Order: sequence, then structure tokens, then C-alpha cells
Amino acid sequence: MGGVTSSVAAKFAFFPPSPPSYKVVTDELTGLLLLAPFPHRENVEIHKLQTRRGTEIMAMYVRHPMAISTLLYSHGNATDLGQMYKLFIELGIHLKVNLMGYDYSGYGQSTGKPSEHNTYADIEAVYKCLEETYGSKQEDVILYGQSVGSGPTLHLDSQFPLLRAIVLHSPILSGLRVMYAVKKTYWFDIYKNIDKIPYVDCPVLIIHGTSDEVVDCCHGKQLWELCKDKYEPLWVEGGNHCDLEQYPEYMRHLKQFITTVERLPSRSSSSSGGVRDDGPTRRRSVDRREKPRQSTARSLDCHDKTRKSIDHSHQVERGRKSVDRVGSEL
Repeated sequence: MGGVTSSVAAKFAFFPPSPPSYKVVTDELTGLLLLAPFPHRENVEIHKLQTRRGTEIMAMYVRHPMAISTLLYSHGNATDLGQMYKLFIELGIHLKVNLMGYDYSGYGQSTGKPSEHNTYADIEAVYKCLEETYGSKQEDVILYGQSVGSGPTLHLDSQFPLLRAIVLHSPILSGLRVMYAVKKTYWFDIYKNIDKIPYVDCPVLIIHGTSDEVVDCCHGKQLWELCKDKYEPLWVEGGNHCDLEQYPEYMRHLKQFITTVERLPSRSSSSSGGVRDDGPTRRRSVDRREKPRQSTARSLDCHDKTRKSIDHSHQVERGRKSVDRVGSEL
């Protein structure tokens, strides 16, 4: 049984950058850990965290003086903290949040080997650091999972039911569904997000490019259909798998979402008053380049690749150079 699961994981494939894009050094004056080649920043702290599965992972915490929420960011495949560093700084500034990012086991300077269950242990260790080191509470944490990172993100939500909100960026339905158009969940599948998303109680924002060549946008569309608390999704017209940050509507929509959920009462305080009914976060699906339309079965069909070209000349270059290759070499 374990062998079959390992085989699926091997086909699904993790692609940590080799060599890693950064090194960990100790500042001679302060004794603080730094990520080379990046200079020391007063609002960035580097951590080495032990996981329950015996690996040591790297994490970076970006502090914002006006932050209400903390974004726990699980990055995509084929990247590491060095390649995500500048984006993390920009997200903290523009969204006015604290941000905690980390490398999975076997990624960057984290030890061990990447696997589904190691990523679960990794995100648990990072959340524990937020609680114990920074005093974060569930209701102050927004989870952000990109591509493969949607797996550990939904895992953590199942462990902590009072989290503030979730962002799923180019998410996957499951590992097997990236490779094959299966209609049901098999026991040997990995990252079974399709089975977990219906149990998520907090507001969920889904962002996906309509021209994603790695994880078809149908994954994001179907996950959105299964959400309990749907927030207006962002279907980026012409967006691929690794360039969504380059589109102006990406930051604009993400900021609007965070502002909205920060204004909602925490579920820990509202639970005494009964189950939360449809609130301001429950909206119809909106394609940012089309008129609002009702959610229907047709919204799951994203295989039409005939789309207008996008002029990128006025876009802010926020995208990283790494390529998230989930299943692209299968």
C-alpha cells in the first residue's frame, strides 16, 4: 500500500531548485541568521525549525508595523525562499500584513526529502512558530497556498478550525488529477484537496489563470464550486501558472479580500451566536474580463485555449523567474 502511494508521489514529483538559490549565514555582529545574498533587513527574521518528522526547515518572517493579520504562505513547486524573497517583501508592504514563508523538507536549505506527509509536518512546525514566537492566534492567520502549497494549506485548516481565511493560488484538486482526468478519489492519491475543501468553514479566495498550462483552471473552478464560504474568485484572463503576480488585478483583488476578512468578526467570538449565515464574502463567480455570471456547470470547463493576448508592457514585474513544474514533466 505504501509503495503505491510512494509511486504516485514520485510521478507527481517535487522539483526543488538545484542548487538552492540561497545560503544560510550567521551575522558576525548580531548572531542572527541571514539568507545570502540578501542584506539584513530589520523587519525580516530567519528561523530553523524542527518538524515532528525529524527534518529541519528554513522559514522567514516578514514583519509589518501596521499588520492586523499574518499570511502563512506555502509556495509552489520548483522554487525556494531565495526566489520568493522579494515577492514576500512586496506582499508584506502592499497588503500590510506580517508574512511567514518557509521551504518544504528537501527544498532550499531545509533538510530531508520532499513528500506529502513531510509538507504537512513542515506547515505544522511553521504554525507552531507563529504561535510560540510571535503570539499569533488562529483568527489572525490567513493561509496562502500556491499550487502544490494548496495541499499543506488545506491540511492545516483541518487541524485549526478558527483560522481567519484561505487564499488558494493556482490550486490542485489532487495529485492524481493533475496527471489524469479521474472522476473519483483513489486511496493512493495525494493532496486530496477536492475532499477537504467542502469542510473549510472560513472565507476562501481562489486565484487561477485561464491559460494555466500546468494545472488547468478547471481545478480552481471546481474547488470554488465546492467551497462553503465563497469569496469572489479571480480568474486572470490569459494568466499562466507562474505569472499571476505580474497582473495588476492580482494585488488589487488580494488586498480587497484581506481588507474584507479583517473586518469580519472572528469565528471564535461569533460561534456563540450560532452558525454564520451568508455574509459579505459569499458572492457569485466573476471573471475579471467578463460580466458577472451565475455559477453553473459550464464554469468548470476551462479547456478552451483560444484567448486574447495580453499586453504586459504596463504591468509591474512581480513574477519570479522560477517555473512551477507540477506534473509538467510527466
